[in-house]
Amino acid sequence: MVRNAAGKAFQAWRALLAALLRLEIDKLLQVAKTEEERKWLVNRAVPRVPTTRMVRLSQMLEEVGHYGLSAWTDRALNLHDYQYNGPDPDLALSKFRDREEAAVAVVGLIKELANRIENLKPRIKWSDELENSLNELRRGGIK
Repeated sequence: MVRNAAGKAFQAWRALLAALLRLEIDKLLQVAKTEEERKWLVNRAVPRVPTTRMVRLSQMLEEVGHYGLSAWTDRALNLHDYQYNGPDPDLALSKFRDREEAAVAVVGLIKELANRIENLKPRIKWSDELENSLNELRRGGIK
């Protein structure tokens, strides 16, 4: 179950990055260094959020004001590794020695995700369904 939760948390973080990329595309195009990078952002990064480029995309989002995103993206990527490899006492395939370490990391990532979503409310079309989902998440112990 923890491995499944790790995968769900990773996908939720990736979805947040996709939303932030879409919201900040104009600013991101300004900080892009080359025309090729601009095209890549519009045609590949925003619609797909490739796992292999999540670190760089997080760094770019930090450049336009989303501070601390890279560290949380690192955690999400570590959970992604854990999902596929499970616990690893030698830390060769996973950054988590056991299920409990991974579970704590999942909860931490979901808390950060909920807080960042809460901060986006003024910038996006917020529905009753979204509000109910966020409230349900908070009632489930994620504060």
